Amino acid sequence: MIKLRRSIIQGIRAAKDRSDLYYYLQKAVELEHSTIPPYLTALFSLMPGYNEDIRKLIHSIVVQEMLHMTIDGNILIAIGGHPQINSPDFIPQYPGPLPMSIGGKDFIVGIEAFSKPLVLNTFMVIEEPEHPIPVKTLAVAAEEPEFATIGEFYDAVKKKIVELGNSIFTVGPDKQVLSWFPPNRLFPIVDCASAIRGIDIIVVEGEGTSSDPFQTPGNPAHYYKFGEIYYGRKIVRTPTGYAYGGDPIPFDPNGVFPMRPNPKLGDFKPGSQAYTRVAEFSFAYSNLLNALHTAFNGKPDNINVAIGLMYELKMLAVSLMQTPANDGTNRTAGPSYVYVDAKPT
Repeated sequence: MIKLRRSIIQGIRAAKDRSDLYYYLQKAVELEHSTIPPYLTALFSLMPGYNEDIRKLIHSIVVQEMLHMTIDGNILIAIGGHPQINSPDFIPQYPGPLPMSIGGKDFIVGIEAFSKPLVLNTFMVIEEPEHPIPVKTLAVAAEEPEFATIGEFYDAVKKKIVELGNSIFTVGPDKQVLSWFPPNRLFPIVDCASAIRGIDIIVVEGEGTSSDPFQTPGNPAHYYKFGEIYYGRKIVRTPTGYAYGGDPIPFDPNGVFPMRPNPKLGDFKPGSQAYTRVAEFSFAYSNLLNALHTAFNGKPDNINVAIGLMYELKMLAVSLMQTPANDGTNRTAGPSYVYVDAKPT
């Protein structure tokens, strides 16, 4: 099970006022974002016309991660904080650990093309619930008491918000990002109850509940969706619990672009097509972070600009997947998620 340092939970519990929560909510924003580049890259690496069921499942997870990042950002805004998004430190070093050293130093997340081992060894580890529901063929990881879980992290945040009370909510909904998602899932954060409701959405969509792997009927939580992809079957209820034994989710390995893992601009010859396209992607990604930063810092309507940039990013990524790496193999280039200040020349 994915872990974070117990000191994070202790820090939240020791908070004396709202400003003491700014750091932890900023880290929550960073954590929710940190999963999006690896998931998106796996999604973009699926060739058009292949593996459509897998594509739909990963896409649904990415959209919800964007929602979760937005909810965390709105809670931080509502208590007077300012999400910091457009800086190099906001982005994890891929390959490397996730924010707050999630999973410990040995858990490394990279930027890779889709594969079944990537789903099992990285994506399912990221999304594993605090209390996984046994599913046939699926092992349950042992507890490590010296570490805390993501579920505990959000539970500690909820309890501290309740302890500090409604008075910590000082910034109105006019500064929050409230578009692009249904109002029953993205709503104004104005008090303890609405903040807790938002956090519960994050946890249930990611983990399910302690008794049900589905976030809504027929719609598994993230961990179990990745399980469906890995085991190649929909999760279904059985007389004795749950199993990956429903309709097949086929995987054709020939429908994946052979992307070079963890591409960096320095991997490619200056002036080459691959070099130029990687630089263009990093600049577009940085523009997206700039737009998101502005949206979360006083200009929420700028989220419309960010959404437009997301579509541009998709086109650039797919183009990269079809660009030869020219490294003596049949591999292609791929996206590099770094923050840059200036357009490449």
